[in-house]
Amino acid sequence: MTTTTLAPRTRRFQGAGVRIVADEAGPEHGRPVLLLHGGGQTRGAWGGALREGARRGYRMVAYDLRGHGESDWAADADYALDAHARDLARIVDHFDQAPVIVGASLGGLTGLSYAGEGGRLHALALVDIAPKMELAGVLRIQDFMQSAPDGFADLEEAAEAVAGYLPHRPRPKDASGLMKNLRLREDGRLYWHWDPRMLVGVDDGLPNMDRLRAAARRLTVPALLVRGKMSDVVSLEGARDFLELVPHAEFVDIGGADHMVAGDRNDAFNAAVFDFLDRHP
Repeated sequence: MTTTTLAPRTRRFQGAGVRIVADEAGPEHGRPVLLLHGGGQTRGAWGGALREGARRGYRMVAYDLRGHGESDWAADADYALDAHARDLARIVDHFDQAPVIVGASLGGLTGLSYAGEGGRLHALALVDIAPKMELAGVLRIQDFMQSAPDGFADLEEAAEAVAGYLPHRPRPKDASGLMKNLRLREDGRLYWHWDPRMLVGVDDGLPNMDRLRAAARRLTVPALLVRGKMSDVVSLEGARDFLELVPHAEFVDIGGADHMVAGDRNDAFNAAVFDFLDRHP
């Protein structure tokens, strides 16, 4: 495979009333694999997964969810799971082959909702998300997303906030990589790349569990749950619950990883996901 095929190229899709920006890599006729990041992240959250999947012959597509990164913010502030699922359905329509959906956190809930309600897909991989979630872990994520409404004075201040949120990760010597997750506004301060309106009206922090459980029970495609052993969002009990709902699903528990599995242990994450896909060609 040529270097050009492996190199990410920017692509734009029309979602349900919003423009969606993506990175794509791999052969045009390969099985599409759509990477859906978590809330507060961007399409850059997958580490080397895009290139690894392309190397293995998959047509990799990682996109910014509505309200994140370079994708449009919703004019009506609609960030419900249904809105994300409608975007996903529009993107799937661009591909002749049924895609694989790999979703982390919010992206996983989007994929599960879409798959369980008649969506067209070949397989589903959920990354540290399941219908049974730990409220404390979900609230910790939301607290972080709401913790800097006035932005940051500089990059170092933003890096300090991330270090406090991810104490298990070694702090990088060079924080410049954070700039892909920040925006410089007219007031001279740095702000996270997501639309703060997506958290307005969030009460108990959890989506409709009954609906997600029903979606899981309806899954018939190959399914995989990848959990971070250090996760405070999906417990072992939550993983077992998912495996009871989807008896044919596979499960991988990755040591040394928290909720952001692909960022914590990218090599182990890639091995788990692509070995699963290679078994279900």
